[in-house]
Amino acid sequence: MNDTHLSQQNTALLLAAITILYNLIEGIVSTTFGAADETLALFGFGVDSFVEVLSGIGIAHMIVRMKKHPIERRDQFEITALKITGTAFYLLVAGLVIGAILSILYQANPETTIVGIIISTISILTMYILYRQKLKVGQALKSEPIISDANCTKTCFYLSFILLGSSVLYEFFKIPYVDALGSLGIAWYAFKEGQEAFEKARTRTLGFADHCCD
Repeated sequence: MNDTHLSQQNTALLLAAITILYNLIEGIVSTTFGAADETLALFGFGVDSFVEVLSGIGIAHMIVRMKKHPIERRDQFEITALKITGTAFYLLVAGLVIGAILSILYQANPETTIVGIIISTISILTMYILYRQKLKVGQALKSEPIISDANCTKTCFYLSFILLGSSVLYEFFKIPYVDALGSLGIAWYAFKEGQEAFEKARTRTLGFADHCCD
């Protein structure tokens, strides 16, 4: 293994660590303010961030294995992490759908969505940078798992726009039920991510089918 290859692997591991740390902080802030301001979309966005932490741990574990020797198949830790991640995404979907229905039935509206605007804007910038860097490293290493992780980060980038849109529409125009609709948009992406996680868990071999959330 040459120095350039090792450096790229170290960069990939650093990006995975940053992703885990960022999503952990984002999850704590989003769920705290989402609950306080009764903003379902922000709260769901925060829970999604926590699930992304689980996914990130699996990716970091995979990169550590890559640093030791070339890999072609997922190990049991990665498969278990994918199943837990997929289950967590499905639970999130159920919670968001039920929450959105109750929100509409009881005509509940957030106190404010300004925090959602701030968090989604920061997330858009952060996720875009992480996506570009992960894609660059994945292509340099010719690693399908890292490229796949980059595509998943791109999904988080799109998810942030849903939160931003619903937050802006409510904060400035007070459009009713837009927070509930935003949470359903997040639920749709979470459902797709759950499907992808279980598909990966069933496919042990790493290859071009390993892309997610394109």
